[in-house]
Amino acid sequence: MKEWFVMGGSLFMSILSILMVIVVAVSVYFAVTIANGKASEKANFKQQLRYVKSLGLFTMITGILGQLIGLFSAFTAIEAAGDVSPAMLAGGLKVSMITSLTGIVIYLISIIIWFLLDLYYQKKLA
Repeated sequence: MKEWFVMGGSLFMSILSILMVIVVAVSVYFAVTIANGKASEKANFKQQLRYVKSLGLFTMITGILGQLIGLFSAFTAIEAAGDVSPAMLAGGLKVSMITSLTGIVIYLISIIIWFLLDLYYQKKLA
């Protein structure tokens, strides 16, 4: 995991890690709110649950942005170097996808968490 973090670029991987912590913290807040019964007191609580999905989507977009910036800098270096082997190009493309994969995984996790929180909320209302 540490290798992925370093290979993916410390800037974007740090941002993605912070966003993952925020997704988990917001999810825990909503879970505690539902468990305490305070969710039914809030008028737009079901709409507020969407924040979990929105944060996950923001994380995915950040990961894709990290990939595009990495690809841009890689193609700039290839242009300056001239002749580059296909194996080196494939390795660079593989590394550039780490941030996108991380962002997509965090987005999938946020959707699963949102779905479970929504089910929990519906169960508590019934």
